[in-house]
Amino acid sequence: MNSVRGATGLRPLRVDPRLELAARAHSEKELRLQSMFHGNFVGRIRHVGVRAPKVGENLAWGSGTLARARAIVNLWLASPEHRANLLYRGYRTVGVGVMRGSFQGSAGAALITTDFAGR
Repeated sequence: MNSVRGATGLRPLRVDPRLELAARAHSEKELRLQSMFHGNFVGRIRHVGVRAPKVGENLAWGSGTLARARAIVNLWLASPEHRANLLYRGYRTVGVGVMRGSFQGSAGAALITTDFAGR
């Protein structure tokens, strides 16, 4: 994510352990429920103590080569909404949660939740 942001002149994102906690818990819940959903992501992010005025979330899942970080970032870049989150100038911090398991019939799948915060 930071290499893409840097290539467009944006600051790199710093890891926030609170955002990682929220993201990891959400990916775990999605895997357990076998469903991808944002739900009340603002509430989840606030619940871990992040009070930034602007927050966002990107979700993805894949298996095999589509579960690699570069593939996920490329998928997000191809989606206008996900791209906007990834390249939002005001975001300063990020947390990524990855859970692996069987998802919707795909063994070895990775579910990725990425939570962003900033101004």
